[in-house]
Amino acid sequence: MTTSDLELETPDCPLCGKQGGRILYEGGRFTPYGVRECPHCGMSYLAPRPTERAMLSLYQQDQYFSSEDEEGYGDYAAQEPALRATFRRLLKTLASSNRTGGSLLEIGCGYGYLLDEARPYFSYRAGTDFSAGAVRQAGMRADRVYQGGIDAVPEDAQFDCVVATHVIEHVYHPQAFVQALLSRLRPGGTLLVAAPDMGSFWRKGMGARWPSFKLPEHVLYFDAQTLSRLLRECGVHRVERIPYPHAFPLPLIASKFGVRLPEGLNRYSLWLPATTIAYAGVKGD
Repeated sequence: MTTSDLELETPDCPLCGKQGGRILYEGGRFTPYGVRECPHCGMSYLAPRPTERAMLSLYQQDQYFSSEDEEGYGDYAAQEPALRATFRRLLKTLASSNRTGGSLLEIGCGYGYLLDEARPYFSYRAGTDFSAGAVRQAGMRADRVYQGGIDAVPEDAQFDCVVATHVIEHVYHPQAFVQALLSRLRPGGTLLVAAPDMGSFWRKGMGARWPSFKLPEHVLYFDAQTLSRLLRECGVHRVERIPYPHAFPLPLIASKFGVRLPEGLNRYSLWLPATTIAYAGVKGD
């Protein structure tokens, strides 16, 4: 299925439910979609957007992680060195604040690079992904991988830490999603959610060319205010911003500026600041 086949809808604000979002971006590369900002809560979101059912069919395709089209990842495996470096730094940050240990659940684990890097920090590591191919890859790097989303994880399964990095921007019902994450978390456990930063200087400077306007998969665009508000309104305690430096392969960065570099340079990465916003908190008793 291609994006031209996807059924479209125009939602109200996914964060506060109010109508009347003002248009930030439309036309050009956004056609037939658009990005709107809610005047009531400041949330930015895709509208029009594909229906949730249509997008699910796209995520379930194995080629989502090796697509030459706009949707999906051009070559997810080629990003492995940069992704592993990013996850190692994140895990060290969590460990430094006593947020590691016990069991870990990662939602949207892809090929399982974070789960693999988490071996020194967690005694049990599980993940989920919609792609059967990704589940097979991640299954070699984790104790258990479920095919699907958070609903694929048994409700009685409880974890000490639940992580969703660069997942919530794909979610159609963010409050229900966070509540489902909390339902798999033990009291006192850590929840970490990270997403592209709509409030970053990258987005403000690049405008419509911002790479995280990934169409049509990214349907939500969070900044510090909206992501922290979502977590607090869902009952997450002690919500605080977590540093999330992100490394990117040199050929991927160059491609955003229309320059093609040899694939062999994927082993070299560049750390770009302020690309990702991340918040962590705990589940109450």
